[in-house]
Amino acid sequence: MTRQEHLKFCKTCINRDMDLKVGIICKLTNNIADFEGECESFSLDNVAVAKINDDIELQGSEITSQISNQTLEKLKSEQSLPAAIFAGIFIGVLAAIGWAAFTVATNMKIGLIAIAIGALVGLGMRYFGKGLDPIFGICGAILAILSCVFGDVLSIIGFIANNEQLGYFETLLLFDFSQTFNIMSEIAGPMDLIFYAIAAYEGYKFSFRQFTKKDLYELENNSIQ
Repeated sequence: MTRQEHLKFCKTCINRDMDLKVGIICKLTNNIADFEGECESFSLDNVAVAKINDDIELQGSEITSQISNQTLEKLKSEQSLPAAIFAGIFIGVLAAIGWAAFTVATNMKIGLIAIAIGALVGLGMRYFGKGLDPIFGICGAILAILSCVFGDVLSIIGFIANNEQLGYFETLLLFDFSQTFNIMSEIAGPMDLIFYAIAAYEGYKFSFRQFTKKDLYELENNSIQ
């Protein structure tokens, strides 16, 4: 067993002690752990378990560095990139439609909604995708930006429909989507780009599965059992 695997036991064992040179040791042997499989002298310290942080959520390398390869493989087997992408697209489209409807109805473009869209896309991907790998965050950022752009395009179509007194779906069919980039480049200001960037960050950050230290402890404990 590796030192990291030993520490899964030692950190919550009542027989642990601290050595300034090597870290946690066993007070029964005055050495670092060297057992294989299970420690015969292990005695659970309920106080130490209760003190494990259950507030701060960890993600990415913070998770993988604190769990065994066995637990990591189990978590990775639960990942589903297709499910995450589908959820991100579905939520992004709905959020974009809602943002466009609000913008056209109120004649106000609120950039904070773009940030909310990024967060919603990321959270949806996290819930359905259960991702740990970097690709989940990358896809979350891309889908967040695309959702915001889609919302802006729908807003433009809505304003055109109102100005020309046309039906929304009629305008949608008549709209020249090849001019989308040119139109966006003309109307988008620096603040729009900032909100897009923040939305991308939110989509990236929230796309990953998160655990607290107590969650990780329970996962490790269950895998050992």
